[in-house]
Amino acid sequence: MTKDHGYVFEVDPHDIRAARAPRPVRALGRYAHEAVVVDPKRGHLYLTEDADRPNGLLYRWTPPHGFQHGRGRLRTLADDAGVLAAPRCFDSGGRFVDDLSRATKTGTVYGVDWIEVPDRDARTTPVRKQFGDRDVTRARKLEGMWWADGGAYIVSSYARAESPVRHDGQVWFYDPRRRTLTLKVLLGVNPDPGRDGAFDGPDNITVSPYGGLIIAEDGEGVQHLFGATDDGRTYPIARNDLNIGTADDPAYSEFTGPVFSPDGRTLFANIQEPGVMLAITGPWRRQR
Repeated sequence: MTKDHGYVFEVDPHDIRAARAPRPVRALGRYAHEAVVVDPKRGHLYLTEDADRPNGLLYRWTPPHGFQHGRGRLRTLADDAGVLAAPRCFDSGGRFVDDLSRATKTGTVYGVDWIEVPDRDARTTPVRKQFGDRDVTRARKLEGMWWADGGAYIVSSYARAESPVRHDGQVWFYDPRRRTLTLKVLLGVNPDPGRDGAFDGPDNITVSPYGGLIIAEDGEGVQHLFGATDDGRTYPIARNDLNIGTADDPAYSEFTGPVFSPDGRTLFANIQEPGVMLAITGPWRRQR
């Protein structure tokens, strides 16, 4: 614990030497990282932060001129390479939005400006605290992401008393061409997390080749793998019945890492504890 923590590392399973001597990618900032996706057209990286007091941020890293992504390339970056920035959102009337929990209806669209991070290595002040209340747009528990459809799908797992409005999960879509964030899925506060069929706490996410999204639940009580249609309706796919608690006090671990096989026939997903990988073969049908 003698080194600073809170960095991204590039992991190459085919480069054993690099794996034995990992080098933090300081250019991507030091904070409570969750997920990262790559814009293959523009070279931008988008990163989520799971933090509160104050709530965390979505970040965009813009590579330096001439940089080309590739195997091992992130490890070659200078500590201050590129530009790390956080979003400042505004509604259709041009009014500043302080927190993504303000959106209470699917289809809500916010415009986005990007504000450069003053000190990405957080030498004296955590990155998210370097901004004032009206400088950037925050969100509680920003977690899973997936790049598809020309943009980034971004999960906010929940919002509680630390946020302006409570919810049990949001999924946003960032369109880099239009520079907009659109609310695709909204889960209201779940009054009974132990009841089957109600979802809360979305986390890992992927896009289905049959339309819509596949979402891993990391909520309270019962844990599901569930889907969401393009218009935000949700439906169950699987429930975790592996009780890691007791008969009197049951506990169920979260689903993680959903992803389809290249041919789209098999959905792979994991249960974090006791550590199980599942292969789900459907049958699948197109969602509308």
